[in-house]
Parts: sequence; structure tokens; C-alpha cells
Amino acid sequence: MEDEIAHLRDLDLTGLRARWQSVFQRPPPSHLPRHLLFAVLAFRIQTDRFGNLDHETRKVLDRTNANESVSAMVDRLSSLDRKRTELTPGTMLVREWDRQSYRVMVLADGFAWNGQTYDSLTKIAFAITGTRWNGPRFFGLRDRQMPSVSEARR
Repeated sequence: MEDEIAHLRDLDLTGLRARWQSVFQRPPPSHLPRHLLFAVLAFRIQTDRFGNLDHETRKVLDRTNANESVSAMVDRLSSLDRKRTELTPGTMLVREWDRQSYRVMVLADGFAWNGQTYDSLTKIAFAITGTRWNGPRFFGLRDRQMPSVSEARR
């Protein structure tokens, strides 16, 4: 995949248009500049390899319009992300740290670990490691490079 995308970078406008024709089985829109042709083709290569956006994300993007404010879009995407990161009571989180496995149960009003109830994963991460960690990140609930808009609930 990386080689294909690198090859796309080397193509001129004519080459990108030819590649578009072969990928989409139709001519590219005549108004698209080189950088957008490249971006769409690179995205297509990645989605063919890793899969496309999930249904909920596509619904959010479909409802987006050009006149919508950035803050309104951020709020909608944040709401979607909160739905994805909300943990159902009874869920068991497992984390290996320092060659030891730790199991934390999600409760309706917090988290249970080591016979105690905590109100945040961050406090449990601190209890386990002795250092300040972002709890959701420590337990693998956040991508390491996710934007702050997509932060998991504490």
C-alpha cells in the first residue's frame, strides 16, 4: 500500500487522471486539481486495504453541509465519539503492565479494581503505575494519535 501511494505521488496530472479512470471506471471530474485527485486515490487505496468508514461516521459526514460552522461539526463528531467510547457496566478492561495483568470492571458509577471502587480510570492507572497516566489511554480506549475532539470520557 505504501508503495502504491508513493507511486501516486510521482504521477503528474495526466497520470493521476489515468489512474482514476482505472480505479473508478469513469473519467475524473475535470475540475479536480492534482492534489485532490491524489488524496481521493490514496484514500481509495487505503479503504480497499483496511475498509471504509463505519455506518455512523458516514451518516455524520452525509449530514454535513458547507454552511455548517466548524464548532457545530466538532460537536456532532464529539457526540458520535462519546457514543463509541461509553463503556457498558459489566465490561472488563484488561491491561498488562510490568509483566502483570490487571482487570478492571466497569460499573454504572465508576470502576472496580483490586477490591475498591474508583470514579476514574486515571486514578486506577496511577494506583497501578505510580505515575500520572491518562486512564482511557492506559487501558487502550484511545488511539495514541487521536485528536482531542475524540477524547474518551473520564
